[in-house]
Amino acid sequence: MTSAKNEPRARGANPAQQDKQTEIAFFDGHAAADDYDVFAPEASARLVSEFARLSALPPHSRVADLGCGSGTFTALLKSQGYACVGLDISGKLVAVGRRKHRGIQLLQGDIERLPFADGSFDGVLLSGVVHHFPEPSRCAVEVARVLRPQGRFVAFDPNRMNPFMWLYRDRTSPFYSSVGVTANERPVLAREVAAVFERAGFDVSTHYLSGLAYRYVASAGARLLLPIYNRIDAAVFGLPIMKRLRPFVLTTGVKR
Repeated sequence: MTSAKNEPRARGANPAQQDKQTEIAFFDGHAAADDYDVFAPEASARLVSEFARLSALPPHSRVADLGCGSGTFTALLKSQGYACVGLDISGKLVAVGRRKHRGIQLLQGDIERLPFADGSFDGVLLSGVVHHFPEPSRCAVEVARVLRPQGRFVAFDPNRMNPFMWLYRDRTSPFYSSVGVTANERPVLAREVAAVFERAGFDVSTHYLSGLAYRYVASAGARLLLPIYNRIDAAVFGLPIMKRLRPFVLTTGVKR
């Protein structure tokens, strides 16, 4: 249940690399709706609260929201007192965000080639984007580059160990749906994401989150089941015994 059909990769594209044009076309298409926000407002606010808690960054810290879309999380970060800039690969979504959130700097750009100087930020929020990289090593290296020493990142991504995420969004599932995702996406395994960021120079910890209510999914059939999913998620996956099966993985790290 992450982010229009699954498009083929560009001819000659390396399957271990992100197909940039597929990402741009998919998310530019959502700009016509003047928004791209799959979470209910309280879920978005909770994710930003988790960023503040896990990063332990004080107000006025300089924070980059990478994968900012139309700026929902960037605006919430600003409301928490951070000095923010957002970046997204979709120029059309960035344009929507600039109209909606005056006074917030939103840029079009590629996370694997960030347009920021070394050590520019105290913190980075990776807004549901790591699972868009078939091989996220370059993403992790760029995050390390733009963070100051002891800078912090927090990433949230769908968890492949969650039965709903696997059944609906993992291409190995017999019930996989390509509606509403790009060919680059796959729910993550927490240990793999942690290993990538550790190799990039971070001390990493992993956390799990449930109870993030969706307000929209692309598939009409899945939308009918969304209230049921939201109730099961809140009631079942919040139990301590279900921790590693919760729908979202939060990966956080401190730059060495």
